[in-house]
Amino acid sequence: MPTRAKSAGGSAGQLLWLIRSGRARTRGELQQLTGLSRSTVGQRLDALIAGGYLRESGVDESTGGRPPTRLEFDDRRRLVLTADLGATHARLSLLDVGGRVLADHAAHLRIADGPVKVLDWVREQFAALLTTAGRPASDVCGIGIGVPGPVEFDTGRVRQPPIMPGWDDYPIADHLGGITDGPVLIDNDANLMALGEQVVRHPDCPALVLVKVATGIGAGVVVDGSVYRGIDGGAGDIGHIRLHGFDDYRCMCGSHGCLAAAASGSALAARLTALGVPTGSSRELVERIVSGHPEAARLAREAGQLVGEVLATVVCLLNPGVLVISGDLAETHFLTGVREVLYGRALPRATRHLHVVAGGLGEQAGTMGAHAMVVDTVYDPAAVDAAL
Repeated sequence: MPTRAKSAGGSAGQLLWLIRSGRARTRGELQQLTGLSRSTVGQRLDALIAGGYLRESGVDESTGGRPPTRLEFDDRRRLVLTADLGATHARLSLLDVGGRVLADHAAHLRIADGPVKVLDWVREQFAALLTTAGRPASDVCGIGIGVPGPVEFDTGRVRQPPIMPGWDDYPIADHLGGITDGPVLIDNDANLMALGEQVVRHPDCPALVLVKVATGIGAGVVVDGSVYRGIDGGAGDIGHIRLHGFDDYRCMCGSHGCLAAAASGSALAARLTALGVPTGSSRELVERIVSGHPEAARLAREAGQLVGEVLATVVCLLNPGVLVISGDLAETHFLTGVREVLYGRALPRATRHLHVVAGGLGEQAGTMGAHAMVVDTVYDPAAVDAAL
């Protein structure tokens, strides 16, 4: 489904949007909604059908006379490639435009290995996914990439990423060029996770905030179906908000006292190691929590309380309907800590209709968000009109 509302109108792209969004199913309904003549609607639908955007499928109930032919968006012909790149792992997927996963691959990966090594591997895996699905690269209409750092969306360039050495201003889209004639879109991973959760699980929520807690801490904000990125992609970077009384905690960004330095999965793993329990990552920390280790559980809950203090301000500022806690620590005592402090610190008016939940899509959240980002761009009415 489209992730943003478009104004009704009469171009071919706008007719397609009316059908995709479920507002119209027949030629007659399109005429009523747009005020266009039957012949004009017919000409534009013929162009959409010839271009592979629409198909005719059966007939609707007749209200008198000949039953009208039903129009459907052709969501299986074209494909989307996605890559959700984290600090230490990656998930690559091939989906059709309707969101059905045709092939995917998950693997350990170090984003710190740099853009050339990582993106060469991504290109190889994309080719393997197409081979697995038995589909040609010419069917791919676009590529969506999520990365664990701030992205200037209009240029597709990562800007001063704390945990991505060598990626600053690197031309990711150019590196992956040639796979498709469609767009190669790059965004922050938390933004895409937020968009995925909103589109799939909370489509009626007008304002959603997602907080990802894993190696670092980041947030994505979706308002009226669109990601809010700020002026240059820095919106949601709550992991580097400074905390009072934590000046001894050095962050990966080089500063001291950042929320991520005190409450991220990697920070908690280091603290647990210092307590005599060797823990190499946030995922190992979760394993300790699940196995019932008391110190691991205590650290997770205290970290959730710290994040809850910051989120109290976020909730009062944005007044979202859903707050999603995602990442490695989402289903642990961390979430309990967030709730304990958030509801006590935020204004009752700001939390009256707030739902605080763990992420429901798991490792597919970024994939679904990247897919939605590409589809919303490729099938925007203006883009469709330009393509035709």
